[in-house]
Amino acid sequence: MPSVRRVIVGASGSPSSLQVLRYAQHLARDLDAALVPVLAWLPPDGDLADRRTPCEELRRLWAQDARQRLQDALNLAWGNPPADLPVRPVILRGRPGPVLVDAACRPGDLLVAGAGRRGALARIAGGRVSRYCLVHARCPVLTIPPPPLARETHRGALARAFRHRTLTADQIPPNKHGSWAAEAHPRTP
Repeated sequence: MPSVRRVIVGASGSPSSLQVLRYAQHLARDLDAALVPVLAWLPPDGDLADRRTPCEELRRLWAQDARQRLQDALNLAWGNPPADLPVRPVILRGRPGPVLVDAACRPGDLLVAGAGRRGALARIAGGRVSRYCLVHARCPVLTIPPPPLARETHRGALARAFRHRTLTADQIPPNKHGSWAAEAHPRTP
């Protein structure tokens, strides 16, 4: 196997991707390779909506938002960029799987991706990016399992507490002073 010259890593900003970014950083340092964090982005309503009503100003704003999301993800993962490691962030428009595979196209590339969620439903709906990378990549692919907290938030009562729940003002009872501050132990419905 040729030596690894670049470690390409997906950087979406999710808790799992932050762990993957940290792992890729250590891996790139150990292999004396460049680290290339990649953020893939699409317009909020998808490419079809953008093609129907193209607007350069919106495209510029979306690209700017993608740059900020990548910077935020890197700051959350590392604090400051590693000084002893060449880091070359890349922002590309497209779906994450194809974007990562296209970015990892040179000899000596290693693609690092999150393994996605586990479980019966997750096998059907989740982990599409890592599966796409494993099937289509032209370089070695390393998948990293999600951190323990991410695994816990996808099952049982803890999952129901975090899943798509919108908090409205009428759900927050007033405290003893009459203000609408949230209590330390919210009531369950």
